[in-house]
Amino acid sequence: MHNPFQKIKRIQARPYTSLPAKFRKKRRTTWSDPNRGGAQVDSFLEGPSFDREGNLWCVDIPFGRVFRIDPKGEWELVVQYDGWPNGLKIHKGGWIFIADYKRGLMLLDAKSGKIETYLPTSFSEGFKGLNDLHFADNGDLYFTDQGQTGIADPSGRVYRLRANGELQRLVDNAPSPNGITLNKSNTHVYVAITRSQQIWRLPLMAGGTLSKTGVAIQLSGGHAGPDGIEAARSPRPASRSSSPAATPAPTASRPTTRTASSCATWEWASGASTRTACRPISWTPARSVAS
Repeated sequence: MHNPFQKIKRIQARPYTSLPAKFRKKRRTTWSDPNRGGAQVDSFLEGPSFDREGNLWCVDIPFGRVFRIDPKGEWELVVQYDGWPNGLKIHKGGWIFIADYKRGLMLLDAKSGKIETYLPTSFSEGFKGLNDLHFADNGDLYFTDQGQTGIADPSGRVYRLRANGELQRLVDNAPSPNGITLNKSNTHVYVAITRSQQIWRLPLMAGGTLSKTGVAIQLSGGHAGPDGIEAARSPRPASRSSSPAATPAPTASRPTTRTASSCATWEWASGASTRTACRPISWTPARSVAS
């Protein structure tokens, strides 16, 4: 059982790598004006995820960029497109899924760099602005639709895209749903609710129906709130303050045997790399989603 009074373990964090100067050019954008108060920005990195080759992937929201960083810390621009990529997860087949604030769910081919829209709308209605995503072991994809929601507009959404292609809206009253994860047994969904300073717990019944959703963690107030969230081996999720499965297959004709998956944690220490085990994920090819 978790002991809330136990001594806090201090983990020393240090920079591993930074965006190279050749990729930096400060300027205002249509994303930074409302989200950074009109300030000039050279990047806003999100969605860190590792593939099985040890490459770290991340997205740059205001400039629509997707980067790959190799284990030596070398940066490569994989693709730049007209979008605001906000979250990224890697399918075990090697396909990269992106939660794009402006364009919905996107699909990236890691080898060719080709990117395309996978799910642009929800039941013919536009998304508010997708934020983050997480895969369940059975192939279901959970993702948050945050937009500009908050306490004054608690209409943020949480969706589940079933492995068979069925899209389901699980929550539609969240004040700024952000990071999302599942516990080890996939019986609880945890969502970082940034503007109310909370982590919500969404218990799942056997068929996947929600049961008695509540607050798992209540944080104190402040300028920001919980953002990215990932479950550790313990029952409680770990989160980071605000500013990373399987999913339905892109199409049955595309290759589905490549060995890649996202890992929750990766550490570089004394020149050696140590990663957490990546759980195998099963999924069923399908794409019959409502859009």
